[in-house]
Amino acid sequence: MLSTLLEGLILGLSIAAPVGPIGILCVRRTLALGRWIGLVSGLGAATADGFYGCIAGFGLTAIADFLTNQSMGLRIVGGLFLGYLGIKTFLTKPSLEISSTAVDGQGAELAVVGEKSAVPRSLLTAYGSTLALTLTNPATILSFAAIFAGIGIIESGQDYWTSGVLVLGVFLGSALWWLFLSGAVSLFRDRIKPTHMRWLNRLSGIILLVFSLVALTFWL
Repeated sequence: MLSTLLEGLILGLSIAAPVGPIGILCVRRTLALGRWIGLVSGLGAATADGFYGCIAGFGLTAIADFLTNQSMGLRIVGGLFLGYLGIKTFLTKPSLEISSTAVDGQGAELAVVGEKSAVPRSLLTAYGSTLALTLTNPATILSFAAIFAGIGIIESGQDYWTSGVLVLGVFLGSALWWLFLSGAVSLFRDRIKPTHMRWLNRLSGIILLVFSLVALTFWL
């Protein structure tokens, strides 16, 4: 089973690593609000990947069929949400307090930010927003189904244990990527000045708007 878990880890890393709207959001949130917000944002995406992996791996065809049949509507919702985030991010005015942090009694780093923005101000909203955004891409189910079939999981039919270990590996691999990304980006956080953050907001907003337009024009 260790080989199956390793396969899942590699799959999770390969799915999470390509630069996309979630990656852009996590980088910006890490710089603006700290590594914990960035990490939890990534974990929202990892949870969605794990959810779709379960659907593909365990053969939950009824759920898969429903989500794929609603894929156009979900993609439109996701595209509009990306557009909203892009506009709010572009218009964000960074505060002089952008790099300051406080530490709670357990040693967890808490962001102290005065900017008015669409960036979530709690771990729950950070997690929920990226979870919802990733779930609006049900085509991920097809990707997982193709991958699982390619490595022989789908054909095994009743091998739920193997499927579960593989899905766990996918989640852990994706989570490891977001842990690495948020940790690496946080190393540069103290060097970011309000002027840099202003341009980062504009660049991030434009990139998110491009992703939004691509999603909407592809399905409309």
